[in-house]
Amino acid sequence: MKTIKLYIDTSVIGGYFDQEFEEETKALFKKIEQNEYCIVLSDLTERELLGAPENVKMLLKNLYITPEVVSMTTEVDDLAKEYLQEKVVGETSKDDCLHIALATINKIDILVSWNFKHIVNIKRIRGYNAINIKNGYSVLEIRSPKDLIDYET
Repeated sequence: MKTIKLYIDTSVIGGYFDQEFEEETKALFKKIEQNEYCIVLSDLTERELLGAPENVKMLLKNLYITPEVVSMTTEVDDLAKEYLQEKVVGETSKDDCLHIALATINKIDILVSWNFKHIVNIKRIRGYNAINIKNGYSVLEIRSPKDLIDYET
């Protein structure tokens, strides 16, 4: 069985230490450590983490997780610009659009975020995916960590 690839944005990494999000985020990282999911980061995520508190920066190293890393390309930048031109989100959300484009172009199974305003939002998801389909890309599944953990156990 193929391991599901998760693109996690910076909000998920920071959520590990945030009282509001830590329970679900830690449960997700436990599944990642158990190889239920493979995580993918981007050079954008790495750049965003530069300004984060030390514990957030060290999280992935401390959990012994070796993520796959994808990089910015002209194709990623062009797709992100189209999300903005089509007003899926406003101009101030360029980095959010870059995360979506990175996950889309790299054929990631699920993008995971705690950003409910600009990413994990049905109106936004439909907008991103309409543009993805128009450009010949696959639909990107976008979820919060809550959607990826088991509540029965």
